[in-house]
Amino acid sequence: MKIYITSVFVDDQDKAEKFYTDVLGFKVKNNVPLGESRWLTVVSDEDPEGTELLLEPSTHPAVKPYKDALVSDGIPAHSFQVKNLDAERKRLVEQDVEFVLEPMDAGPVRMAVFDDTCGNLIQLIEMKDAAPA
Repeated sequence: MKIYITSVFVDDQDKAEKFYTDVLGFKVKNNVPLGESRWLTVVSDEDPEGTELLLEPSTHPAVKPYKDALVSDGIPAHSFQVKNLDAERKRLVEQDVEFVLEPMDAGPVRMAVFDDTCGNLIQLIEMKDAAPA
């Protein structure tokens, strides 16, 4: 068994598509109209056949309180692995991405957290035993 699709709730699919593709560098895999929304998934350019991230509309009434609580408590909705945390942070800051937690050591990883502009905090992880790219 493997993970095929996971989702992140987004306030605006158009805004999320732009951020996740233009800023983070993911590629759109599926973009299927479904009434007012879309089945909109993105994948890593490094693993185009890998796990898809569904940019899911935050329309269910339970989503806003859930997302607000996570952000209020500083809990990331998702975690993405990078080869070089410092280089990735620098690249994202140059694109006006706001980091809410600067790079820090956390056991076997280095981590940082940024705001995805769509109502979520996202964690970046670099494995300490991996050599920077």
